[in-house]
Amino acid sequence: MNYKMKAARAALGLSQLDLAKAIGVSRQTILLIEKNEYNPSLLICKAICHALNCSLNDLFWEDTKK
Repeated sequence: MNYKMKAARAALGLSQLDLAKAIGVSRQTILLIEKNEYNPSLLICKAICHALNCSLNDLFWEDTKK
């Protein structure tokens, strides 16, 4: 589950549909990305980051420090 993306979206008060419309994809695409069942293109990742005011590192890179 991509909790970082879901949390960033929720923090801005956006639904999956709101985000999908903002970047020109379906709500199902956002759902699948958040569930880690779809590997989006770099173009979609960048659009998501722009819409959520985050960087690629913020949303898509896993923190390997434990």
